[in-house]
Amino acid sequence: MSLADISVLRTQLGGILRRPGRLLMTGLSVLVASFVVFGTVLTYQTVTRTTLDTFSDTPRGVSLVVHTDDDTPIPAAQMAAIRRTPGVVQAVGRNTAVLGVGDASSGTSIDLIADPGTGPLSRVTLVAGGYPDGDREVALDRRVAERLGAAPGSTLRLRGGAEGETPVKVAVSGVVDGPQDGNERAYAPDVVVAALGGLPDYQRIDVLVAPAADVDAVQEQISAMLSSDPDNYAAITTGDNIRIKEAQEAVEQYDQIFALVAMFVAIAVVAAALVATSTFRIVFAQRLRQLALLRTIGAQSGQLVRALAVEGAAVGLFAGAVGVLLALATGLAAPALAAATGRTISSPGVPVGAGVAVVIGAVLLTVAAVLAPAFSAADVAPLQALRSAGTVAAERGISAGRLLVGLLLAAGSLGVGCLAVVALPEPGQQSHSSSTGLLYIVGVGGLAFGALIALGPVLIRPVLAVAGWPLRRLGPTGGLAVSGIGGTPRRAAAVSVVVALGVALLAGTVVGLSSLQAWTAQSLAARNPADLVMFAEEQPITDDVLTRLRADARFGHVTPFRTADFAVGSVSFAAIDIDMTALPELAKLTASSGSIADLGPGRALLAHGLAESLGVRAGDDVTLRAEPGREARVTVAAILTDDAPLQMDAVLAPADLDSLGAASTAPSGVLADITGGGAARNQALAAFRQIGGGIGGEVGVLADARDKENAEVSSLFAAALGLLGLTVLIAVVGVGTTTGLSVLQRTQESGLLRALGLSRSRLRAMIGMESGLYGLIGSVLGLVLGVPSAWLALKALNLGLPLMFPVGRLLLILLMLTAITVVAGLLPARQAAKVSPVAALQATE
Repeated sequence: MSLADISVLRTQLGGILRRPGRLLMTGLSVLVASFVVFGTVLTYQTVTRTTLDTFSDTPRGVSLVVHTDDDTPIPAAQMAAIRRTPGVVQAVGRNTAVLGVGDASSGTSIDLIADPGTGPLSRVTLVAGGYPDGDREVALDRRVAERLGAAPGSTLRLRGGAEGETPVKVAVSGVVDGPQDGNERAYAPDVVVAALGGLPDYQRIDVLVAPAADVDAVQEQISAMLSSDPDNYAAITTGDNIRIKEAQEAVEQYDQIFALVAMFVAIAVVAAALVATSTFRIVFAQRLRQLALLRTIGAQSGQLVRALAVEGAAVGLFAGAVGVLLALATGLAAPALAAATGRTISSPGVPVGAGVAVVIGAVLLTVAAVLAPAFSAADVAPLQALRSAGTVAAERGISAGRLLVGLLLAAGSLGVGCLAVVALPEPGQQSHSSSTGLLYIVGVGGLAFGALIALGPVLIRPVLAVAGWPLRRLGPTGGLAVSGIGGTPRRAAAVSVVVALGVALLAGTVVGLSSLQAWTAQSLAARNPADLVMFAEEQPITDDVLTRLRADARFGHVTPFRTADFAVGSVSFAAIDIDMTALPELAKLTASSGSIADLGPGRALLAHGLAESLGVRAGDDVTLRAEPGREARVTVAAILTDDAPLQMDAVLAPADLDSLGAASTAPSGVLADITGGGAARNQALAAFRQIGGGIGGEVGVLADARDKENAEVSSLFAAALGLLGLTVLIAVVGVGTTTGLSVLQRTQESGLLRALGLSRSRLRAMIGMESGLYGLIGSVLGLVLGVPSAWLALKALNLGLPLMFPVGRLLLILLMLTAITVVAGLLPARQAAKVSPVAALQATE
């Protein structure tokens, strides 16, 4: 490096040190991106370690595990031999017996799980009462206790175990908290589970070795004992190995999630690069007179480019290091914050290598972002030193080459879009590969976004003419704000494009998830049309049962139904007779053709699968046959988009179901909603079982499955919006940074407006409106790109999801982004309003 290079570099770096605020504003988007990237690394480590520490089915105290790979039971004799092995402190068998509760008519079953209840091998925590120590005692999981209305001291009758269907009376000794799944759970020592469940052998054996004993030696002794048995199928391994295997299986589900997170993080990094490029362009435009003076005294363009690139590297180093340190501090503080809310998570550790890689990436990202503005700024002519920064900044428009590239990209996006439409599946087409269509859609999005970057300054004006119309109606302040944006279209385009990227992703995700929610609601309405269901097995539902249910205030929409089987060829199907207007959930069902309201005598609703099997459409006549001589000839009133209620295949009028051979004119089942929530659900469930106890029916809680699936979709919605929020966050940072630098650049303009009589409040309002326009313009462009792309993607995936246009949610995105960008401009607006007119008019570059 020559002395001239060092001199130019010293000048540029000296300017950074004299204005540290500019350093922070220039690198703020990179700082946020570094925080997000390193925060993602720490989050993955936290999830992995928490899973290892918390969610393994094998307690931490387990030293050794005896198990079989094919679920072959381990004989009780081997359990006894293991307990006699020197060094073994405790050995417990793991078993699960599925037992019915009460009479067969109750329809309730529980999993009775073997657990010692206390000590390092236990997986449960006692909540109330005591743990079983008798032959016929059990401890109930808290949820089961609430649903059965049981407490310590209560009694239950269990059936289906060692005594067959003969109920066995057991005492509830206590209530515990333990691992949860979709089943109802109770716990007892292994010998009790073996006796009650008729399971003399074990699924696996957990072993606790004495602290002073050699675990490897004990493992060898037990292995030798097992090998000496010719009928042995069991193997032994360490508890640590089992825990790691279980944790790895549990973490596998997060790998795909974090792969998706990585994609969104990559998009956020691209947004950060665009914001950084725009910021450097503004900063260099403010310093064009300084750069021109350097050219005047002999500095070459190459020297200026290198100096500006080093300046960018310094900004990236600072921003990357601060972002990593902030993310690390947040990650290390997370366990303490979680503990304050009653939750337990593990510390992520200090991944030094990943932190260094993120800082290096930040430097490279910033250098890449600074190159284009650097080359443009370094070409400044020496005579430019005689011009003001404001004059230079007022240059607008794009070059002919950039215009040509933008038009070519737009044409390419349109062409690929046509190919994507041609590749869409035909209605009802099942064997369709979506990969080609999705690749086309990715191409459409990439080319369209590239065209938006290239043509942004040109597109700003027509969009601003529409978006800025309401502001112009507000008077001079609004007109000045619109003129401020229109006067610098390249700056406005650079910022609005980043906002458009975030909004396009948000809008596409909202459209996709709204379609998923609509489809889920329809599917759940077909599978779970009410909160509770009772299927009569021994005898039909009596009028007395229906009367008592309807008279009970805990139940609503009590709806009886009947079912009958029929066949198409060798395939069996089921039909249902139910009032389609009686349950609110059934109103969510939709028809792909025909009208659900046309259901009536001689007119049937067919599930989508049955209609395909029969090859019929709405309006066609079809004959449904049961046993010889029993058939129903009906007209297809509508074809449902999914299954019929309770996953049946057809909905028939009562007379048509009779023709098909319904077993009785009395209902074969009843559906009901619960009018309350929380504890009321458990009380209503108990009353439902009690009222229907005499018919020998099977009771199902449909509300649990519906709530679980709704919660999963809602969690997916929240997670996706949270991830996409990273891009929006960086876009908002870009708006705030650009507005702040613009305020600095336009100090003289602000002073002139103040001197002409514009009040401080109106000046603040003007700058806030300008900032909001960045968000509004970007939101409009993002919606235009995002919604059609989402529709194309949904059609290409061929999942049968309805195409939704969630007007309210999309409008909320537009309003929220506009409001957030207004807020982002408040601080620069306050700073601009504080400058006195005299000082502003005297300011120079």
